[in-house]
Amino acid sequence: MSPKQPLQLERIGQPPQLADGRVIPLSPAVRAQGLLFVSGQLGLDDHGQLIASDAATQTRQTLKRIEHILEQAGSGLSNIIKATIWITDKADFAAINQVWAEVLGAHPPARSTVVSELLIPGARIEVEVIAAGQ
Repeated sequence: MSPKQPLQLERIGQPPQLADGRVIPLSPAVRAQGLLFVSGQLGLDDHGQLIASDAATQTRQTLKRIEHILEQAGSGLSNIIKATIWITDKADFAAINQVWAEVLGAHPPARSTVVSELLIPGARIEVEVIAAGQ
């Protein structure tokens, strides 16, 4: 019996830094077996600050961050297979869905949504995705 070959992983991007200077010990995305696993993203700007307090604006920014990561890996939003969303208030669900539909169009990916507290104060949504990506 021959030993198993180690899984070939490619880490995409650099660990993010929050506005207070803390570096979060994670890879924004990892490619394995033709899939991209994108870590949970928030509605942060390039300096690690939340861009707004409302869920719709945070959702739009979160999807822009995901799009940027996917593009770095040679993929895009249309290649998302599955998304998991955490929201802090179920009252935001309609606004989040409206932005989701605007950005992802008529053929959205499979998705789960959970109401939960998030670690960053003021964050209303966090999204992680699995996408196809060679």
